[in-house]
Order: sequence, then structure tokens, then C-alpha cells
Amino acid sequence: MDRARKKDALADKFFSRCSIFILLFIFVISCSPKSNQVSVQKIRHEQNSLTAEEKAAGWILLFDGKTFNGWRGLGREGIPEGHWVIEEGAIKKVPSKDVPRQADGQPLQGGDLMTIKTFDNFEFCLEWKISPGGNSGIKYNVSEQMSISLPPRYAALGFEYQILDDDTHPDAKVGLNRTAAALYDLIEPKGKKLKPVGEYNTARIVFDGSHAEHWLNGVKVLEYELGTLEMESLVASSKYKIIPDFAKRRTGHIILQDHGDAVWYRNIKIREI
Repeated sequence: MDRARKKDALADKFFSRCSIFILLFIFVISCSPKSNQVSVQKIRHEQNSLTAEEKAAGWILLFDGKTFNGWRGLGREGIPEGHWVIEEGAIKKVPSKDVPRQADGQPLQGGDLMTIKTFDNFEFCLEWKISPGGNSGIKYNVSEQMSISLPPRYAALGFEYQILDDDTHPDAKVGLNRTAAALYDLIEPKGKKLKPVGEYNTARIVFDGSHAEHWLNGVKVLEYELGTLEMESLVASSKYKIIPDFAKRRTGHIILQDHGDAVWYRNIKIREI
């Protein structure tokens, strides 16, 4: 009996160790780099694409993650080469210091990037991240003709959703209406939750009739109504007061601003209202 019990005990011990080994093996496999690689590939595949629900709701992509199809330089027939590139599934503004030089030693001419198509009433979304100390913007209600008729020739005139490094860029000290997600130089954002520099934020702009909204990371941070006394007063006290018809409602282009600093944009989409 003692021998039988000893054999049973040894067998139990053996199978117990085998079970532990099998569990450890499964754990190692599940945490292997190969498994992580599959996860990363899946995430990348989902970038710059629409879900079935978004398609059904009328959303369209403005950037396919690979090409500049649907975009051109403001006042130009093509893309300002050397200033805008596609990097890891995002449209990147190359910082001015890194822009290639021409034969005469001068940097290639830059300028804002513009949707070829114009939009009237819409809901617009994208993800953005800024470089340390960086400044850029998303402009809408833009007339190309009005923009190129005034200097600088390749810079858009329109309402601007400010893109900024709030912590270190000097604009943040000029006024809250020049910080990230502000209606630049007009209305400050409130209650915003801005992610650290180097991380992607989500911007959303609603422009429907005379009503407009700015959202940041799922939070509505400001709204305004065109044609009101309040809006007229804001424009009259801003840098735009010298531009006739600046705040006039129009069917316009959407712009990614060339402000000289590195900035990245991805998952750019729009739904016409």
C-alpha cells in the first residue's frame, strides 16, 4: 500500500509540474513580440479608414494615409514639395529648417495645404499632434481667391482652429484665444483636456449655417454664431478687422496651415450636413 501511495504521489507531482509548465508556455506565447506585432498591424490598418457605421452616417475620408489625393497647395496646382510629406500614415508639415534647398540655396517655397473640394455645412474631424514649441492650425470658411489676393500669397484667410504647444509657444502667453482649440484670436476654449506634446489629439469642427463649434478630445470647448453683435465685436477687436468680409459665410475650402513647425494630421474625415 505504501508503494502504491508513493507512486500516486509521484504521479500527482509530475502532472502538477507539467500543468505549470504548460501554463507558463501559453503565457510566454501570448506575450511574445509576434503577438504584439499582429496587434500593432491591426491598429495601423484601422487608421485612415471608416467604420461601417461612419459610412452609413455619410462620413467620407479626406486622406487615405498614403497619397495627397484630394489636396493641393493654396494658390497652386500641386503640393508644395519639400514642405508636406506623408509619414507613418499621417500628413506631416516639414519644419522650415529641414526644407530642401533650391539650386540657388534658397529653401523651396511652401504654403498651406488645401482640400480641392469646397464645403458648406459640415462636421469635420481629424487627429493631430504638434512638435515641441510648435504652432499650426486648421482653417475653414476659406476663399482661395480672397486669400491669394492678399499677402502672403500662399496663406489662407479663414476661421482657424488653433493647433499649439500651449506649454512653450509664446502665443499661449499672448492670450487664451490663441491656445490649442481656440477660434484663433477670437474665442478662447474652455474646459479642454489637451494631451501632452507628441501625443495625438482629436479635433472636431461643426459648421452649420451661422452656428459653429470647436471640440477637443470629445469635449465641446467653444461655440459661436455668425452675424451676431457679439461676433461682430470680436472680429472688430481682432487682427482680422482690416480684412473686408472676413467673417462672411461662404462655401469654402478646409486648410492645413504651414506655420513653419512640424505637425502631423491623420484620420481626416468629413460629413456634410
